Amino acid sequence: MAEAETLEISLLGRSYKIACPEGERDNLLQAVAYLDGKMQDIKQAGKIVGTERIAVMVALNIAHEMLSVNVGGGLDLGEAKRRISAMQAQLDDALARQDQLF
Repeated sequence: MAEAETLEISLLGRSYKIACPEGERDNLLQAVAYLDGKMQDIKQAGKIVGTERIAVMVALNIAHEMLSVNVGGGLDLGEAKRRISAMQAQLDDALARQDQLF
């Protein structure tokens, strides 16, 4: 099992200690920077008060962004990932059968 390190992060000026799986530090810090930026944007707009309410609005906005992701001419990113996974499974199967020949 991979070990986790504890990181101290800051969101809207508040510190949090979180566990970070080994090898995920850079990705996690990018996510923290993205989240903090979105929270700062909503706070500066001044329409929503309170860290918890800001966090909920950011979560909703990010969820909407994720579900609306289209690349280029309407490519569905989720479907593309599923197709790539299926192709990868087929390749793994073909390579395993080829290994049995030698």
